[in-house]
Amino acid sequence: MGRDEIYRELPGDRDFRFDAQVAEVFDDMLDRSIPGYRSVIAMTGAILAQFLRPGDRVYDLGCSTGTTLVELADRLKHPGLKFTGLDNSPAMLAKARLKAEKAGLAELINFREADITSTSLEPAGAIIMNYTLQFIAPDQRQNFLNRLHQALRPGGVLILSEKTVSADPSLDQTFLEFYLDFKRANGYSETEIARKRQALEKVLIPFSLADNLRMLKMAGFASAEPFHQWFNFASLLAVK
Repeated sequence: MGRDEIYRELPGDRDFRFDAQVAEVFDDMLDRSIPGYRSVIAMTGAILAQFLRPGDRVYDLGCSTGTTLVELADRLKHPGLKFTGLDNSPAMLAKARLKAEKAGLAELINFREADITSTSLEPAGAIIMNYTLQFIAPDQRQNFLNRLHQALRPGGVLILSEKTVSADPSLDQTFLEFYLDFKRANGYSETEIARKRQALEKVLIPFSLADNLRMLKMAGFASAEPFHQWFNFASLLAVK
């Protein structure tokens, strides 16, 4: 796994993109940039173990390098599960397929290049959207969540993880400072932090936790609750 040093040299005025350069260091980037990243995967496994049925399909939309699906395919023992990872980055998918092959799980997981906002989904028992909705245009998010609800079978679940903003500006700033401290503690320099923040500014648009919960309810989910939160990061479980 390469170390994320992209913004030591890359200027921040180029919008963030999921290209081959990012794919090379993406696993390290996630571990050092998303609080509780590995814990959320483990908790997702525990949730799906309770809600999945034999033969269910599990989607990971915006699967990137496949870390989540590889771990879930290894952990979950329901017979006949079908794992499908969708992403629009060929470089990310190449890493995902290699990871599945090394784990001996290539036959269980289908990684496919697709635009998740327009591709059709087969009936599913679970859909995972970790840190992906925040990159979809805000005016498209409600319709997108409506489609995910329709794709799930009754009793199926959506796992949604997002960076969030607070309705209180002072708390939002406090949480942001905690997050910057987290990145500093993980070895990012002030220059790297500032450049990456600038690069993400136009492409990553976070909503509040309340707004995300409201959209899930509007999409038709019977219940939706946070199951993990770290200041300005939250993971939600929504049940159809």
